[in-house]
Amino acid sequence: MDENSVRDEIAHLRREVARLNNHRFIKVHNSIPRLVMFQLYRGIAFGLGGVLGATVFLSITVWSLSQIDFIPIIGDWAKEIIEIIQPELDVDVQIEERP
Repeated sequence: MDENSVRDEIAHLRREVARLNNHRFIKVHNSIPRLVMFQLYRGIAFGLGGVLGATVFLSITVWSLSQIDFIPIIGDWAKEIIEIIQPELDVDVQIEERP
């Protein structure tokens, strides 16, 4: 290798390192307060997504199980759950409808 190609390679490496150091990921992880805030927001989003996903999944599962009439045990069990939940929902709706 000649000296010019080595210099070109070193210059190219320096440009790449400078480009990587300017990347947002590196900037966030170089600052402790930014890293803490990033992780806090990430945790909040992860927790909220998990709760919402589980709520949607369970409500669809319970509703679909309540529609099953040919398996009496599962259908009756799901209907009992809906009957327990439904009066609470009716009370909430009545409270909100008052002027």
